[in-house]
Amino acid sequence: MESTSLNQSVNLDEEELEITKSGKETSKKQKEFSDVWNFFIKKGVGQDGIQIAECKGCKKEYKCGGKKYGTSSLRRHKDNCKMIKFNDVGQMFFDHEGKIRSKKVDQKIASDLLAAAVIKNDLPFSFVEYDGIRSWIKYVNPDGVCISRNTLVSDITRIYMREKGKLKHVLGNNPNRICLTSDVWTACTNEGYICLIGHFVDENWKLNSKILNFAKLPPPHSGVESAAKLFEFLKEWGIEKKVFSLTLDNASSNDNMKDILKEQLSLHDSLLCGGEFFHICCSAHILNLIVQEDLKVAHGALHKIRESVKYVKCSESRMKKFKECVTTIGNINTSIGLRLDVVIKYKRAFSSLQLNDRNYKYCPSNEELKRGEKIYEFLEPFYDTTNLISGSSYPTSNLYFMQVWKIEVLLKENLSSEDMVISDMCRKMKEKFDKYWTQYSMVLAFGAILDPRIKLSMLAYFYGKVESDSTKGQEKVSLVRTKLYALFEHYSNANKSCSSQPQSSSIITPTFTQGGGGMKSKGKRIFDEIKEFESQSITSAGKSQLDLYLEEPKLEFAYYEDLDVLEYWKNHKHRFPILALMAGDVLAIPITTVASESAFSIGACVLNKYRSCTLLEKVQALICTRNWLHGYNIDNEDEANTKPTTSGEGSNILELIDEDRMEGGDGEEENLHDLI
Repeated sequence: MESTSLNQSVNLDEEELEITKSGKETSKKQKEFSDVWNFFIKKGVGQDGIQIAECKGCKKEYKCGGKKYGTSSLRRHKDNCKMIKFNDVGQMFFDHEGKIRSKKVDQKIASDLLAAAVIKNDLPFSFVEYDGIRSWIKYVNPDGVCISRNTLVSDITRIYMREKGKLKHVLGNNPNRICLTSDVWTACTNEGYICLIGHFVDENWKLNSKILNFAKLPPPHSGVESAAKLFEFLKEWGIEKKVFSLTLDNASSNDNMKDILKEQLSLHDSLLCGGEFFHICCSAHILNLIVQEDLKVAHGALHKIRESVKYVKCSESRMKKFKECVTTIGNINTSIGLRLDVVIKYKRAFSSLQLNDRNYKYCPSNEELKRGEKIYEFLEPFYDTTNLISGSSYPTSNLYFMQVWKIEVLLKENLSSEDMVISDMCRKMKEKFDKYWTQYSMVLAFGAILDPRIKLSMLAYFYGKVESDSTKGQEKVSLVRTKLYALFEHYSNANKSCSSQPQSSSIITPTFTQGGGGMKSKGKRIFDEIKEFESQSITSAGKSQLDLYLEEPKLEFAYYEDLDVLEYWKNHKHRFPILALMAGDVLAIPITTVASESAFSIGACVLNKYRSCTLLEKVQALICTRNWLHGYNIDNEDEANTKPTTSGEGSNILELIDEDRMEGGDGEEENLHDLI
C-alpha cells in the first residue's frame, strides 16, 4: 500500500511538472512574433531538453529552443525548402490561368528582377524607397520585403560582376580577336568620361558590340592619359594580346594616343603585322567633313529654302496654315520621304503660302527651286551612305570599300557639271576627299575581298573606274593583294594545326570491307578518309586556303544580293578554317565610332542633372550592364520597331521602321512636322 501510494505521488509530481512546463511553453508561445512559425510546428521537448520544430512541408525536424538555438536555422530552411511551396495548401493560390501557384515569394529572385528593371529603365536608386512603391509592394504581397537603396546598389553591383565574369569568359575563350572603338565624352557635370567598346564575332558567327568600360578620365585629356587608361582597361579584361584594330575619330589628341598605345601593345608582340592595320579612321566623321564643305558652297543657293522652313516652324499658327495649303493642293505624300526633298514635295505649298500669308517673304524663285532639286539629287547618295554606315546597328566592314568608291565616282562625275554651284561643290568636296581617302583603308579593302560577291576581280574593276591610268589601278590591286597575303601568312604561322598538317603527296586509296553491313558501319571512317585525301591533294598542289578561295568564281550579286557574309564564312569554316578565322576578325572591324556615340546616349540617360552625384563606379555598372543585357536601345519602343530589312540582312544591319510610315494616313500630320 505504501509503495503504491508512493508511486502515485511520484506520477502526480511528474504530471504536475509536465503541466507546469506546458504552461510555460504556452506563455512563451504567445510572445513569439517570427513569421517562420507559419511554416513550422512545435513538437515539444526532445531528449536533450531542447525544443523541436517540424517543417510543414518536408517534415524535417530542427532544434529551436533556448539561447543557443534560435530561429535562424528555421528561416534558412524555409527559404530553401521546395516542399513548403507545394505541399502546404495555405501557401498556394490560383492564378489567372487557373493554375495552382505558390504564394511564397523568393526574395532573391524578386531583388534581381527589381535591380534589372532599374538598370533597364534608368530609374534612380531611391525608387525603391518611394512611399507609393512600398505601398504597392505591400498590397500585392503583404509578406513582401521592401529593400533600401543601399541593398539595391548591392544587387546591381552583384549583377554587374556576374555579367562581367560571363563576358570576360567569352572574350578569353573566343578564338577571334577584338576590334575596339573609343571616344571621350563630357557629361552634364563637365566631367570627362572615356568609353571603350569591343567588337567581335562570337562562336555562333554573330557580330557583337559590347561596352567594356565607361570610366571617368581626369584632365588633361591628352593622348598620354588616354592611352594609359585604355591599356589599363585591356589588362583588366585580359585582352591586351587579342587586339586587332582601334577605330577613332580625327581628334588631334587621338593621333598621339594611338601611337602610344600601339607602342605599348607592340612591346607584348600582340599586334598583327607590326600594327600596320591597327588604326582605323571613322568613316562617318570623314564623310561629315566632306559634306560640310558642300554645304558651305550651297549655303547661298539654299538660303531662301532654309528660311522658308524656319518661318513655318516658328509658330503653331503658321504650321497650321501651311498644312491647309498642303491639303488644298493635294497629291502630296507626307507619310514617307526625306528632309532633303522638302524643295521637291512642297514647292507648290510654299507658293500657296505666299499668297495666303503676306508676312511670308522667303518664297524661293523657280531658278532657286530647280537648283535645290539638283542639290537634293546630288546629296541623296551621301544621305543613304550616312544611314548605312551609322545606323542603329553596325555593318560589317565589307561595305566600307563600295561606299567610299561610290562617293569618289559620284564626285568625279559631277566635277564637269553645267551648274557652276554643283561643280564648285564637287571641287571642294574632292579636295577634302583626297585629304583623307586618297588611299583607301587597306585592311577594310580586305573586307571587300572577303565578300564572296566581290573578291579581287571586282576590286580591280572598282579601281579601274576611278583611275584614269590603268597602270595605277593595277598597282593598287597588286599592293592590296600583297598585304592580304602577308596578313594571311601571319594567321597561318600562328595556327598550330597548319604546321602539323601532313605534307605527303601520296594518294590514299580507301579500302572497303565486303558484307552487307560493311558500308554502313564504315561509312563515317570512309568519309573521313575522303576528306583526308582531299586535304592532302590540296597541300601537295602547294595552294593555300586563300589561293583556293580567290580561284573559286565569285557569287553573282543578282542571286546573292541579300547574302549574310558572316553566315557564308560560318558555313565554309571547315573548308577554310584559317581564312575563316581571319575573315571573322576583318569583318568585325567597325568602320565608324557610332557605337561610342550610342554609349554616350545611354550615359546621358544615366548621368543627368537629377543624378549628377552618382558614384563613378555605379555609373559604369549601370551603363555596361544595361548594354550587356539589352544592347544600345534607349527605350522599349526602339526594340518594338526594330525589324530586319531585306537590303540589310546581308550586311547584318537593322533599320528602324516608322509604323506611321508603314500604315500611312494616320500619322500624316505628325510626320509632316517631323519632315519639315
